[in-house]
Amino acid sequence: MSLEGAITEGDIANYLANTPGFFERHAELLSTIQLTSPHGQRAVSLQERQMEMLREKVRGLEQKIMEMIRHGQENVAIADRLHRWTRSILLAPSAGALPDVLVSTLKHEFLVPMAALRLWGVDAAHAALPFAAAVSEDVRNFSSSLVLPYCGLNSGFEASAWLGDTATVMSIALIPLYRPGRDEAFGLLVLGSPDPTRYSAEMGTEFLQRIGEIASAGLARLLPPLQG
Repeated sequence: MSLEGAITEGDIANYLANTPGFFERHAELLSTIQLTSPHGQRAVSLQERQMEMLREKVRGLEQKIMEMIRHGQENVAIADRLHRWTRSILLAPSAGALPDVLVSTLKHEFLVPMAALRLWGVDAAHAALPFAAAVSEDVRNFSSSLVLPYCGLNSGFEASAWLGDTATVMSIALIPLYRPGRDEAFGLLVLGSPDPTRYSAEMGTEFLQRIGEIASAGLARLLPPLQG
């Protein structure tokens, strides 16, 4: 038997798509067409199958809405923490107290297990304070070479010693501090964790960049005025 000229499934689909009144004229078909339910092997009517599809679509939309709400709440919480941290920097009782306030509040607000800070080239009035302790030329050059914060495993960075017991520092974030428009860093903010996955090479650094920008703006008060 020749199949030439036979009606295909595509022909039927196109006809139904272009004949919206078909099921109005043949409404009885809607209750007689049987389909297999995706939730088992039982047969359901076309109307039931449509309802199942709609319910699945609604559940998918509800899940997306819940995810959006959760992400929104998380973003608000982060914004609140950043606001409180920035406010503490602005309210520091003196320029010399600023580094301790900055580090302690950062640890508290963002649950950072370990944090430390070193600055170089500070004004003579602050040169004897702990945050201005001498650092090697290697640390200075390394800090100035960082275009973005470094995140990853602690592979024996010299700056990890600022955190205390280096044996417990499994992952580390190194955030360079710059004056606007300057190519040389004037400090380094170090975050550490005993969790090797806390600061991983795969994580984004945009938020840490913001931390560095705010810290740099506040700590610039400790530097001599720019010449020229």
